[in-house]
Amino acid sequence: MRKLHAVFISLAASTLVSCTTVPDHGTTASSSVVVSPVARSAPSATGQQSGASASQLDPGAATLARLEVLAPEADPGVLALALEARNCAVRNGEVEQDAKLAVIDYSRPSTDKRLWVFDVARDQLLFRELVAHGQGSGDNYATRFSNQDNSHQTSLGLFLTAETYIGNNGYSLKLDGVDRGFNDNARSRAIVMHGAWYVNPEMLLFSYANDAAWLHKGQSFACDGRSADQIVAAARAMRGGAQRVAAASAP
Repeated sequence: MRKLHAVFISLAASTLVSCTTVPDHGTTASSSVVVSPVARSAPSATGQQSGASASQLDPGAATLARLEVLAPEADPGVLALALEARNCAVRNGEVEQDAKLAVIDYSRPSTDKRLWVFDVARDQLLFRELVAHGQGSGDNYATRFSNQDNSHQTSLGLFLTAETYIGNNGYSLKLDGVDRGFNDNARSRAIVMHGAWYVNPEMLLFSYANDAAWLHKGQSFACDGRSADQIVAAARAMRGGAQRVAAASAP
């Protein structure tokens, strides 16, 4: 499995933002990226989890259940899409199994802490912080998204983090988008993340919004034949049952 760059973002009362700065001094941080298998069990006729114990959950469903307990304010559908994108990246040999996962929910206002950073392997929520969007995407709410240069709009989908460098906004890192047509121009657009107090190369970034075109045609989460609507609906319908099972299995 080939090595890729990735990022672990640690925030201390700071805000991550997207920008289009040109790097001044590059420093490459090489590491592998992580993804865990994810698949959701089908809900019962009543919409609840059919199993009564954690052993009856498949590994992907159990992982999602644990993340929902760690981040109860997060939309379970968004978490499910992010985990499925990880699953697809692992299947494609793009990432390894031991990195953190950052999830941004751009359907929330920028005044909310809409960035979650998970250590999936250790069942930990590392951070929940503020994150800004591109100035062309909107004011408090991001309503416009683009993959085009000079749009100043945020892109959606799964990103692999790349080199770090010191630029106009301090310590920053580059992003490589893997959703063709939606974020694969991130590097050429010089889309980066900055504002973190320190960066450690071990992460995937997944950005979500209720964008019809991306949800219909996005590819990073579509490797098991299910549509985004199916993944989101199943996760939301099963949230209560999955949380009960995860809580019951806790030591």
